[in-house]
Amino acid sequence: MAQFELILPKMGESVAEATVTNWLKNVGDVIDAEESVVEVATDKVDSEVPSPVSGTLVKILVDVNGVAEVGSPIAIIEVEGEGSGTTASAAPEVAPEPAVAVAEIEAQVAAAAATVSAPVPSGPIAKNSNGRFYSPLVRSMAKEEGIGQAELDQISGSGKEGRVTKKDIVAYLEAGRKAMAPVAASQTPATSPAPAAPVSAAPAVAPKPSAPAMKIGEGDEIIEMDRMRKLIADHMVNSVHTSPHVTSFVEADMTKVVLWRNRMKNEFQKKHGEKITFTPIIMEAIVKAIQDFPMINISIEGNNIIKHGRINVGMAAALPSGNLIVPVVKNADQLSLLGLTKAVNDLANRARNNQLKPDEISGGTYTLTNVGTFGNVMGTPIINQPQVAIMAAGAIVKKPAVVETPEGDVIAVRHKMFLSHSYDHRAVDGALGGMFVKRVAEYLESWDLNREI
Repeated sequence: MAQFELILPKMGESVAEATVTNWLKNVGDVIDAEESVVEVATDKVDSEVPSPVSGTLVKILVDVNGVAEVGSPIAIIEVEGEGSGTTASAAPEVAPEPAVAVAEIEAQVAAAAATVSAPVPSGPIAKNSNGRFYSPLVRSMAKEEGIGQAELDQISGSGKEGRVTKKDIVAYLEAGRKAMAPVAASQTPATSPAPAAPVSAAPAVAPKPSAPAMKIGEGDEIIEMDRMRKLIADHMVNSVHTSPHVTSFVEADMTKVVLWRNRMKNEFQKKHGEKITFTPIIMEAIVKAIQDFPMINISIEGNNIIKHGRINVGMAAALPSGNLIVPVVKNADQLSLLGLTKAVNDLANRARNNQLKPDEISGGTYTLTNVGTFGNVMGTPIINQPQVAIMAAGAIVKKPAVVETPEGDVIAVRHKMFLSHSYDHRAVDGALGGMFVKRVAEYLESWDLNREI
């Protein structure tokens, strides 16, 4: 009999680890090839990991609620064959990326709970140092907490090949950094004393605000947040702390779009087997506007602006549980309106059924949220980090409006919709943010009533 290591496969872009949520098989159970063995959670998606071989589960290496790194073994399966050596299945390497995934926010928030402030590191954290690889998550946590390269190199790693994991960073911070601080300090080169100079006192660091204590009254019910709600909460708080938000509003005349859709929707569904909603139509206008204003399609990393070559539009979708998820339409600029409609419908349906893959909720460069589906006329959306902008489309409402005609101005009933554009004022000024949302409205208002699909 031979033993086979079940490896945690790559779970998506920028995802370096996953949490085991449920073992579907117990030790001693017989497993067929391609049969699911364990459920894991990464970002907002729960996924099942199948076994590539048939055999018997003989050992579980990561317990429920344990965290495993991509490429590391999580179980041992005994298979038919000669020898007793351990055979590890090949796992794809995870290319470290500068962007911080949503799943990493959870660790950053936990790290922020450390009570001892740290000095700002003198330089960036290297991907490889002293023979160890540091994941994007670990590097971002070190940067957030002011842990320099020398100090990071001294932290004991519990991961594969001695790698430092988020648990190691959190444990180190919770311990008060007492053990390593002298080591890091001792590596600072000695310098000759400089002439005395007046130095102004450094201002005291203001404590982080905390919510006031809540008194529980009679009849109150305490409901613990589920995992997804905690991730959403952390992600939203992080976004507001990271980006100075500004929101611009434009009211678009959607009359042509409404009339065209009402005339085409039955024929469209009969011909293509798809329902056409307003979401892909608005998304198409956003893509055209991004092509006109490419500096909306960016991210910020430190003092650098990353201008994205691809246009990947996320679409916020409400789940039956009340939580929110943002699947991404990749390369949206390369899709026709029919292609956008199929992509939007497919992602929305699989989001509601919890069937999205990790790659399908990552890599977005701009986000659209349709608050009009809830009857809201407008909203002020929070940016989906590390993007710099997000647009909310409100409900389409009939209103009396002034319409210019060759014979003069007249009052007519028009279909109106508010577009709310929130953007990161660090990189997007009011002129760009305002012109962008205005351009989206112009594309919608100039809709061709004779357009065919």
